[in-house]
Parts: sequence; C-alpha cells; structure tokens
Amino acid sequence: MSILPIIEKGNPILDSVANAVKIEEIIKPRIQKIITDMQETLAAIDDGVGLAAPQVNIPLQIFIVSKRVLKGKDKVLDKDIVCINPKIVKFSKTKKWLDGEGCLSVRWFYGRVLRSINVTMEYYDEFGQKTSRGAGGLLAHIFQHECDHLEGELFIDKAVDIEYIEPEIVKHTNE
Repeated sequence: MSILPIIEKGNPILDSVANAVKIEEIIKPRIQKIITDMQETLAAIDDGVGLAAPQVNIPLQIFIVSKRVLKGKDKVLDKDIVCINPKIVKFSKTKKWLDGEGCLSVRWFYGRVLRSINVTMEYYDEFGQKTSRGAGGLLAHIFQHECDHLEGELFIDKAVDIEYIEPEIVKHTNE
C-alpha cells in the first residue's frame, strides 16, 4: 500500500484516453493493489473527492469516489465507490453551470463547468461485478468529471470564469 504522487496538467498521460481493464484482471493482485493505493492516496488528500487512475500516472479506466462525498448529507457512503471501465449511458437534458469545480491535477484553479444534473453510469466494481448507478447533484458532477479524465479531458479545458484561489494555509506560510 502506498500513497501515489498526483501528476499535473502538462503530463501527456492526462491528455490520453485510458485503457480499459480486462474484466478477468479486476480481481487479480495487480489491479487490486492499484485500487487500494488509489483509495489511500485519495484518503490522504483533505479536499479531494475523486481520483482517476491517469492522475496517478496509471493509464487505466479506473476511478475512485471518496466515501466522504456525502458526509453530513442524508445519505452517507459506507465505502469508496470504485468504478472500472465506467460509461455514462444516460445524461439528463437539464444541465447546470456548476461553480467551483477543481482538480487535483490542476491545483488551486477553479471554474464553472456546464454539466448534466443527473446521470446513469454503468461500470464494474472492485469485485468485477457489473453495476448500474444513477446519480444526481454532486455525485453526478463527480462521475462526469472523473469520466472526462479517462477520456483525456481536464475540466479546465471546458471551464469558464477560471480563478486561481490559493488556500489560506499557503497564504499564511508565504507571508
């Protein structure tokens, strides 16, 4: 188990379409280690809610959504959502400009992105089981953002009103 370094915009892996994981490989130690390492990496980042394999220099169609995403809401996730070979199969016609979208690979830049407010996604979980899941609100937003990563797209390439917002702790240490 290890915490993996996050790669940043400019690294060509972030601009490339990730490779599908062979279904029979999902339960094998190599993929399970990647999943565990990604979960540990995401858990170690206070402000991260999702992490795609390309962000840790692994060109595979895997992403993790942190269980803390819905913390404090009516529904609480009891474990991270692991999505392998995900495909959004339905987008709501209703879209909304979502403020403050950011990315661990484009730190401290935030912008507005037009996203569907509801999606349905099919994927394989960490046990190799095919799953279909509907999502709305923040979870739908995260699914779309992370699927973009697997297609070699960064939010900043489609965002408007982009701002650089330095975190308070960094501001204080630099003064």
